[in-house]
Amino acid sequence: MLATNRYSLDMTKGPFLKKILIFSLPLMFTGLLQMVYNTADIVVVGRFAGPNSLAAVGATSSLIHLILNVFWGMAMGSGVMSARYIGAEDNNRLSKCVHTAMLLSIVCGVAVGIFGFLSAEKLLTLMDSPADVLPLSKLYLQIYFLGAPASLVYNFGASIVRSTGDTKRPLYILTGTGLINIALNLLLVIRFHMDVAGVAIATITAQYISAVLIVIRLLKIEGACKLSFRKLRFYGEELKRILLIGVPAGVQNSLFSLSNVIIQTTVNSFGAIAMSGISASSNIDAIIYTCTNAISQTTMTFTSQNMGARKHENIGKIYFRCILLTILLGGGLSIIGFIFRNQLLSIFSTKPDVIMAGAQRLIIILPFHVFCSLMDVGGGQLRGMGKSFEPMIITLLGSCGIRLLWVFAFFPKNPTLQYLYWAYPISWIITFAVLFAFYFIVKKNILKKER
Repeated sequence: MLATNRYSLDMTKGPFLKKILIFSLPLMFTGLLQMVYNTADIVVVGRFAGPNSLAAVGATSSLIHLILNVFWGMAMGSGVMSARYIGAEDNNRLSKCVHTAMLLSIVCGVAVGIFGFLSAEKLLTLMDSPADVLPLSKLYLQIYFLGAPASLVYNFGASIVRSTGDTKRPLYILTGTGLINIALNLLLVIRFHMDVAGVAIATITAQYISAVLIVIRLLKIEGACKLSFRKLRFYGEELKRILLIGVPAGVQNSLFSLSNVIIQTTVNSFGAIAMSGISASSNIDAIIYTCTNAISQTTMTFTSQNMGARKHENIGKIYFRCILLTILLGGGLSIIGFIFRNQLLSIFSTKPDVIMAGAQRLIIILPFHVFCSLMDVGGGQLRGMGKSFEPMIITLLGSCGIRLLWVFAFFPKNPTLQYLYWAYPISWIITFAVLFAFYFIVKKNILKKER
C-alpha cells in the first residue's frame, strides 16, 4: 500500500524508544526551524529597528495563534487519520483522506487570510494595543495573513508526509526556507529599512516556498498518499473524521491561545517595555515547548497507527516512553534556560530594562515548564487514541478556565506582572494531572471493548 523506503517507518513494531527518537528528532528540528520565522522577525526588528517594532511583532504572536490554531488542528487531524488508515492498511480511505485534507487546506487558507487581513486593526484594538504600537502591529499582521494559504497547505501536507514515518523531508524543506527567511529579513530591514513590513514579507515568502515544495513531495510520493489534482474533492466520511479529530484539537489550542491573548492584553497595559520583555521571554520558553511538542506529535502518530492496526498492547509502551523523554528533554532545557536567562534574552534585545522584564517572567515559569510539555504529550496521546473532544474540554476547564479566573479574580488584588505570571504553572500542573488520569480511563475502555 505504502512504498517502503529509507524514509518510511513501521510504528507498530518495537523497539519503540529507538523509533520514537528516529521519528521525533527530525520533527523537533523542523519545529525549531518553523519557529525561526517569527523568532528571526523579533531578533531583527529588536536589534535593527526599535522597541516599538519589537513590541509590535511580539504582540501579534498570541493573536496569530488564536486564529490559526483551529486550522492547524485540522492539519493534525488529517495526519492522525492518515496514520490510522496506514496502520489499518486501508488504501482507498487513505487516498480519500489525503485529497480531502489538501483541498480543505486551500479553502481554509484563503478564508482565514481574507478574514485576518480585513479584521487586523479591529482585533488589535480589542487587545488594547498601545497607540504607538498599533499601526506597526496592524501592518505586520495584514502582511502575515496574506501568507495564511501557504501556511495551511504546508502544515496539512507535512502532516500527511509525517504520518508515513517520514519526518526528514519536512525538515529539509524548513531548513532551506528558514535560511531564505533569515536572509530576506536582514536584506529588507537593514538594507531597505522596511521595518516590520520587511520581516513580514520575508516570512510569507518562505511560507509560499515551503508550500510549493511539500506539494511537490506529495505529487512524487509512492503509494496511496500520492497527490493528484484531479482527485481533489471533499469525501464526506473522511472530511467528517478529520474534523472530528482536528476541530476539537484546534479549538483546544485556540482556547489555550485565548487565555494567552487575555494575559497579553493585561501585559499591554504595562507599556511597550513590558510588551517587549514578554515577547523576548516567550520565544525562549517557546523553544522548549517546540522541542517537546515533537514528542507530543510522535505519541499521537505512533498511537494512531497502532490503533489502526489494533495493536492496543503497544499504547502504554509508547505513552510512557514519550513521558520519560519529555521529562528529560523539557526539564533539561528549562534548567539551561533558567541559568542563562539574561544571556538568552540579550539575543532579542540589548536594552537592560527589556531584559529585566523578560527575566521576571522566566524566573517564575521555567521551573514548572515541564508540566506544560507533559500536558501537551497527554493531549497528543488521547488524540491518537481517537479522543479529541475530551482533551479540549479538560484544557478548557483546567488550563484556560484557571488562567481566566486568575486574571479576573486574583490578579486585581495584586496587580503586578510577577503575580500575573503564576497563572501559567498553576494551570499546567492541574491540566496535566487530569489528562494523565483520563488516559487510564480511556485505555481501560479500549481494552474492555477488545475483550
